[in-house]
Amino acid sequence: MVQVSRTIEVGGVTLVYDDSGKSAGQRATIVTLHGGPGMGSRANDWAAFQPLTDTYRLISYDQRGNGESQGAEPYSHAQFVADLEALRQQLGLGKIVVLGGSYGGFIALEYALAHPENLHAVILRDTAASNRFQGTSKDRAMSSGFPMDEETLDRLFSGQIRDNDDFRESFAMIQPLYTVERDPAAEAGRLARIPFRYETHNWAFSRNQPEYDLVDRLPEVTVPVLVTVGRHDWITPLEASEELAAGLPRGELVVFEHSGHSPHLEEQERYLASVRDFLARHVQAQVGQT
Repeated sequence: MVQVSRTIEVGGVTLVYDDSGKSAGQRATIVTLHGGPGMGSRANDWAAFQPLTDTYRLISYDQRGNGESQGAEPYSHAQFVADLEALRQQLGLGKIVVLGGSYGGFIALEYALAHPENLHAVILRDTAASNRFQGTSKDRAMSSGFPMDEETLDRLFSGQIRDNDDFRESFAMIQPLYTVERDPAAEAGRLARIPFRYETHNWAFSRNQPEYDLVDRLPEVTVPVLVTVGRHDWITPLEASEELAAGLPRGELVVFEHSGHSPHLEEQERYLASVRDFLARHVQAQVGQT
């Protein structure tokens, strides 16, 4: 399937997105939501999930204030949800599957609560329904054996990054925590490619995160939800995904034993097989009835 990059005006900003386009026989559209506010982009999602375009239309976009998309406040969860809904409407997508990773999973859950009528299903990857595991994340970082500066870690978690250079240096410190098997050359390449935008990060972690807690609302999410997580994830640990799966009425949990924060990359073949199985059971039947 050919990857086509396009732009769209949404909520007063220009968003950049990749679209596989729709072809005959495709069953639904998957829209991905990247993580890492202020350092995330659509690139990793597209690379990981492009094989699904043999069956599904795939759209991956840089959220406002991320990647190649324009930035404009607010960077609130409500605004990110509104952007996704505007994109869905403007592209005439109908019902969609939302696939949210890490911080993108927060937005996927918020979208599911705000617009359940527009969803076939949700796929969550290494995310959480609240910020209550932040202390666990910090403890795992400090006890990891990698050089960690506690003051830098606290500034990252509280949204107190000074500028983009500070953001890059701070992320370089924690980057070894994300994968089970280290590849310093790959880490250096990734660090060089990341489009750091510290204002977006600071908004998310100083304004959104402190009040983020959807645990009591999880029973309201009645669409099928696939909850996936790497067993060795440090930043959104296994406990957070277990909490999600337990609280979601139609939640299914899949744990990837040899992955950290990115099982869709670290165990891509098994990850895609799990996604295909979930969508075959829950989405194909829905699409066939419409």
